[in-house]
Amino acid sequence: MLSRLVVIVSAVVAVAMAGHRLIPALGGFTPVMESLLPWLGWTVPLLLLAAALARSGTAAIAALVPGVVWAAMFGSTLLRTPPGGPSDLAVGTVNVGVTNNASGEAVRIIAKDLDLLAAQELTSGGPAAKQLNKMFKYHYPVSTVGLWSRYPISETKPLDVGLGWPRALRAVVATPKGKVTVYVMHLASARPGETASRDESLAHARKLIDADPSKRILLLGDLNTATTDRGMRGLTPPLSDAQTVAGDGFGFTWPSEFPITRPDHILFKGMTATKAGVAPATGSDHRAAIASLRL
Repeated sequence: MLSRLVVIVSAVVAVAMAGHRLIPALGGFTPVMESLLPWLGWTVPLLLLAAALARSGTAAIAALVPGVVWAAMFGSTLLRTPPGGPSDLAVGTVNVGVTNNASGEAVRIIAKDLDLLAAQELTSGGPAAKQLNKMFKYHYPVSTVGLWSRYPISETKPLDVGLGWPRALRAVVATPKGKVTVYVMHLASARPGETASRDESLAHARKLIDADPSKRILLLGDLNTATTDRGMRGLTPPLSDAQTVAGDGFGFTWPSEFPITRPDHILFKGMTATKAGVAPATGSDHRAAIASLRL
């Protein structure tokens, strides 16, 4: 009985990983499952243990199948080496947490080596904004999101990504190597059975990117969409994911105590990512995504 159960569960896990994009959304449950997709690999040692308890060679072979699928899908992520090389722009994005009284210290640590920092869940005049205003000469906050820069900001515009109020922005940053159009976004939340609003805001984001003729585009923010979520297909392509191109590992950012997924992203076009990673965000429930780019 145990042997048969191991074979069945192994088959289900392997099919779920390999064919997750073919599974219907099921009212929003499947995209949430996709957010945790890399963690399905932990079923393999459990299945192997069960196969050993069942003393079944057939079950042991079956338990290895999802392991092979996982290695094919995610092995390169763990083995990837950042390309490195010279960079012209160090950027980051962090959700500081709307009730985070320690957000000033959090952004101070994150931002000290960055040229651009995007923040979400800001409070007007709150500790994060006050600290960043001290560190950066140029800034453009809109509602609960904001952009801080060491280089001049122009052509600023608040944006509504389908939420009925501005929770995104567009700005042009004049770097020493040329202009970069920067979007900062905080898309709608996604929960089991509740992804419709998130999906709508993703569609709004894609329309904005498609309509933008800029040579270089940078999208920073909490997109409430994991790298492995089918929703990311709406943005990558046309944009590239810095963590996927130049990161070391999965780059999980949430929750900060023990990250299990990555809703925070640095997406780009017209540039080259040389390095990407994650930085701690003291007191926030998110860690910060950071990257270096060559223009």
